[in-house]
Amino acid sequence: MIIELTDVNKSYINGKMETPVLHNISLGIDKGEYVAIMGASGSGKSTLMNIIGCLDKPTSGTYVLNGKNILDYKDKDMADIRLHEIGFVFQNFQLLPGQNALNNVLLPLQYAKVPKKERKSIATKALERVGLGDRLTHKPNQLSGGQCQRVAIARAMVNNPSILLADEPTGALDSKSGEQIMDLFKELNEEGVTIVMITHEPDIAAHAKRIIHIKDGEVIE
Repeated sequence: MIIELTDVNKSYINGKMETPVLHNISLGIDKGEYVAIMGASGSGKSTLMNIIGCLDKPTSGTYVLNGKNILDYKDKDMADIRLHEIGFVFQNFQLLPGQNALNNVLLPLQYAKVPKKERKSIATKALERVGLGDRLTHKPNQLSGGQCQRVAIARAMVNNPSILLADEPTGALDSKSGEQIMDLFKELNEEGVTIVMITHEPDIAAHAKRIIHIKDGEVIE
């Protein structure tokens, strides 16, 4: 099992006020699975994504990722996990507007201290993999929304993470572009990438092989 959460709770403290968001979440995801976590706005799915993505820690419970107990990790270790083991795809792409597609994809390689002479070749192959080999020098404002999301996926996958974590990946796209992104996710999953997708859209969730429903901070699968 690549992801294992047991009795995970998460509360946010603001002064003396405590706001519970997640309640006793227990779930497991196997290596190579394609899972959608589905819930309405305010259901706690984004908080759950932040914990799975090592962007936040639970208030209590355990989270084991790839056999490692995440609660034992310091911030620097969590950053290393995010860099090497998890690729992130966001609804609004989060590309650097002043940089072209190639330079956006190069960034994680730079952080991972991949030798400079190898970076361009690796990033170019990542963009070719998502069908953008002819758009290397285009900046985000010269690309369609679907193409921007493809650049974001290339960036997420460039360090060969074992998990692709996607937060509403089609939320900013038209339906045709959204379907193309879903086709790309299917291909990546068939190549062995574990995909965890956060969505509130039933038709997008239906592309996954398993759906986990979350409501009011609880798994109701």
